[in-house]
Amino acid sequence: MTSVEKMEIARGLARLGVDVIEAGFPAASPDDLEAVRRIAKDIGNAPRDNNRTPPAICGLARANKNDIDKAWEAVQHAKHPRTHTFIATSDIHMKFKLKMERPQVAAKVAEMVAYARSLCPDIEFSPEDAGRSEPDFLYEVLAVAIQAGATTLNIPDTVGYTTPDEFGALIAGIIKNTKGVENCIISVHCHNDLGMATANTLAGIRAGARQAEVTINGIGERAGNTSLEEVVMSLQTRKPVFQLATGVDSTQLMRMSKMVSNYTGIVVQPNKAVVGANAFAHEAGIHQDGMLKHQQTYEIMRPEDVGVSQTRLVLGKHSGRHALKVRLAELGYNFNDAELDKAFARFKDLTDKKKIITDADLEALVSDELFQPREIFTLDGLQVACGTIGLPTATVRLSGPDGKLHVQASLGTGPVDAAYKAIDAITKIPATLLEFSVHAVTEGIDALGEVTVRIQGNSADRSLNAQREDEHRRTFGGHGADTDIIVAAAKAYLSAVNKLLVATGEYGTTPDVASEVQMGKK
Repeated sequence: MTSVEKMEIARGLARLGVDVIEAGFPAASPDDLEAVRRIAKDIGNAPRDNNRTPPAICGLARANKNDIDKAWEAVQHAKHPRTHTFIATSDIHMKFKLKMERPQVAAKVAEMVAYARSLCPDIEFSPEDAGRSEPDFLYEVLAVAIQAGATTLNIPDTVGYTTPDEFGALIAGIIKNTKGVENCIISVHCHNDLGMATANTLAGIRAGARQAEVTINGIGERAGNTSLEEVVMSLQTRKPVFQLATGVDSTQLMRMSKMVSNYTGIVVQPNKAVVGANAFAHEAGIHQDGMLKHQQTYEIMRPEDVGVSQTRLVLGKHSGRHALKVRLAELGYNFNDAELDKAFARFKDLTDKKKIITDADLEALVSDELFQPREIFTLDGLQVACGTIGLPTATVRLSGPDGKLHVQASLGTGPVDAAYKAIDAITKIPATLLEFSVHAVTEGIDALGEVTVRIQGNSADRSLNAQREDEHRRTFGGHGADTDIIVAAAKAYLSAVNKLLVATGEYGTTPDVASEVQMGKK
């Protein structure tokens, strides 16, 4: 994500009620450092509802002074800054990745945690690949970290290797055998390679962990990380079992899920727990019969508990601007006048095409309006020809940063391919399409179509991976919605291309454009 997108995500996470936002890896790139710094300054100092203190803003750092310096440079502006440093402790990582012996690793932990603590009052330390580390050495390293000033000990199952019984026992063993552990918060960080991230996290919590590192929609490397919404709703739904609570407002889970999906271009699978499209759908006849008799026969959570609206018909063709504003506020969106004007114009266009407007339609419309980057190129017109007779062609008209209209016609294997080739010819930015997904927002042949894409730029725009310590080409997500699915596809691709253009500096070099892109002004 760009720094502007990260800011919007962080603002949403603060509203959601999370306690700590690990905003990025500042040493990865100048944009990552700037993103964490801006989040620390703005989100890290903004009071929340009910006079709640702002969330702690955390920066990730490898166990070296350069990373720690950059993390502190970024997070120091927050009311509650935190630095999270890590080094591997499993034999396989120490031998093949670090090429260090156990005494060297322990000495590095003592040195770097102490250095981080000299800068920042709140230090989190992670023994990477703890799930495959030898327990006695793990206890030793954690004790060293505590002695050096660590305030949170995060125990990662870095490769998703452990089972719930094993991970729960690992946390229990750390609490029992680590000197000084009573002065720290134990945290858990689980990956989902074997599909057990949430189960392992809950096992760690039952064993005594009091911080869980999670992600919206469970996104993350490889098979992903523990899903925030699954952990929150497990604790909430099974409160008699866990006897624990979080400060998360669960009614905002669906909204945050959609925001992250649209920004990243990573689609939520329909059968995803809690926030998937099918999470509260009941197709089997016996399930439907039970639901009609009593809701709790087949639903252990209410849809409204996670922010899924049950309103079907919301507004119509003759609804006014005020009615739209009220309904959007009920859905959790507070627009200023300019934003409301744009949303209302889109709403009126939609009512000309659809008679029945649902909350799902409104949320798709708002997503398409809000989750877009600063527009360098905008879609001004699109015409396609396709079918079994003749060649698929697309004519695209874009409004460019120079204020002129640019028209391009292209051939393709289909209408979407032709449209994307025409966009490429106008924008002149090389990009590779990695993922393309389309789905209908609601039922019916007049349904809005939503398209999400992910593209990858050229090798010039690279970012550093904290764990693998290698550079990789960045990817960019795009989102588009329209009753015409080809138009939605073009909007999504153009959204991703605009992000790529901003990141590479191909456009936005004039003071006005560059300032607004970097500062996130509307």
